[in-house]
Amino acid sequence: MISMVLTLLRNPLVLAVIKMFVAIGVVMSAVPMLVWLERKLSARFQRRIGPNRVGPMGLLQSIADAIKLMWKEDFFPRNTDRLIFLAAPIMAFLPGIISFSLIPVGQAEGAEWLGPNGVMAVSYLEMGLLVMMAVSSLASYGLAFGGWASNSQYPLLGGIRSSAQLISYEIVMGMAVIALAMKSGTLNLSEIATQQQGWYLPHWNLFLQPLTFLLFLIAAFAETNRAPFDLPEAEQELVGGYHTEYTGMRYAWFMLGEYAGLWTMCSVIATLFLGGWTLPAAWMGWVGHFPWFVAALISFGIFIAKVVALVFFFMWVRWTLPRFRWDQLMKLGWTILIPLALANILITALLMEYGGLYVR
Repeated sequence: MISMVLTLLRNPLVLAVIKMFVAIGVVMSAVPMLVWLERKLSARFQRRIGPNRVGPMGLLQSIADAIKLMWKEDFFPRNTDRLIFLAAPIMAFLPGIISFSLIPVGQAEGAEWLGPNGVMAVSYLEMGLLVMMAVSSLASYGLAFGGWASNSQYPLLGGIRSSAQLISYEIVMGMAVIALAMKSGTLNLSEIATQQQGWYLPHWNLFLQPLTFLLFLIAAFAETNRAPFDLPEAEQELVGGYHTEYTGMRYAWFMLGEYAGLWTMCSVIATLFLGGWTLPAAWMGWVGHFPWFVAALISFGIFIAKVVALVFFFMWVRWTLPRFRWDQLMKLGWTILIPLALANILITALLMEYGGLYVR
């Protein structure tokens, strides 16, 4: 029976379909847990209790909210572009799942049929980092279209803010990725992760390129519309911004997109700057004594632990720092971060040419 299952899994088409559903399942399972975690953390930061009535420790509160949204009244504002109004929430949600499918989440040595060198990823691409950047940028279209199609003042302002903010900070993120690619010598996400393994101590890019990490991290906050960069929805100014006119499941799709984007962005940071699923080789020598599926679970657990730590940091910042003013946000991006990103590329090039610090 086991041999039949393994034979079936070695079929490329069957394996691709299974990987696809597993990636979707991971993201869709993570989203309600992230909603619960944010509610509990915000309550703890504000000295409240948080969800504690629906299920043990309030764990079923997100499911109750989803059921409530499914039965809420759904309507169209007057004179809306119905096609774009319907498509916008899906466009905001899909890039998070598609981007996650490009990220390697573990490795199972001895199971090369899973992927090259046993790397576990839905899509193993040599240009994975470039493709991931291109796909993640598509989320801005969903927010902009939702704001424009609503035919309402506040959503339109939120959509315009979203477009301006994401375009500005995507430049910063792109320049940070250029510096990282120069140092790594590859755009393959799996190779970037394995380069950071080290022997006794991790060779994380967090330590080797701290300025690149800082630039990417700030841009990641802006890309995910997390405070202090949540200007597109700024409740005190725009009621709800781009999703003000949305109700029911269409509103839920926007929320799913926000948390799926958070999960994926933290996965990207863990891969690029924290070594992904790897730990120093001297620490991981004992893993080779286990069967391949146990090694796969261990590596996946290491990856998830890093992602959850980053998610906690993102939520901590959201409930700690106040929101920027719009002019402050744009000034930070164009007059501070972009010049810093350009200087970072120059510094990286000089270190590669004359310092010899990044010779692999």
